Amino acid sequence: MLRIISTVVLLSLAAQAQKTDNPYPSMAPLDQYLIADRNTEIALARSAAPTSIAEKAEVMVLERQGYKTAVKGTNGFVCIVERSWTAGFGDPEFWNPKIRAPICFNPPAVRTYLPITIARTRLALAGKSETQMLEAINSALDKKELPALEAGAMCYMLSKQGYLGDQAGHFHPHLMFWAERTEPKSWGAGMPGSPMIGGEEIPGRLTVFLIPVGKWSDGTSDSHDEK
Repeated sequence: MLRIISTVVLLSLAAQAQKTDNPYPSMAPLDQYLIADRNTEIALARSAAPTSIAEKAEVMVLERQGYKTAVKGTNGFVCIVERSWTAGFGDPEFWNPKIRAPICFNPPAVRTYLPITIARTRLALAGKSETQMLEAINSALDKKELPALEAGAMCYMLSKQGYLGDQAGHFHPHLMFWAERTEPKSWGAGMPGSPMIGGEEIPGRLTVFLIPVGKWSDGTSDSHDEK
């Protein structure tokens, strides 16, 4: 999301610079964010990671009350399809109902980053505004109602089927890594010749790093790289 810094955040940085209006000023009707067929959502979530990981991962699907476990896992990974409200705060597509971002979290991210995604979703479904959501997340972090980020938290976003936004489209297959707030250049992000992208996911709280890779989860090459 590429911009969804979680999901969805990073990739939208360029789009934000280009856009002066906001085509998605508020949340659309909930039905526009839901996937009617449960099995379709499960398959889409699993497409985020290689089969060797996804087939043994827990899968959660979005229902009207929030994310619910649809398939039990055995390897500690969790795969879901993120919606637009996991984008960076201030992203012009924060409420874009077309966004579908398959993502598969590793165990450290499941324990310490996925709770943020679940909390954001709960707030969105409760009708909170983007500003109210940010305030609530910051308050929960201050009160330690959400866990501190664990070292090694990362995710796979290798799905061909995802739609990460009107600007990003399907984007590229990539990995993302989270860290407590840090200077992106300390990881080499944004340096000449570096493939790594870095930016703030939650202002003043978390930094996210994105590394494009050459293949989708099914093993085929990223066609963007072939053009």
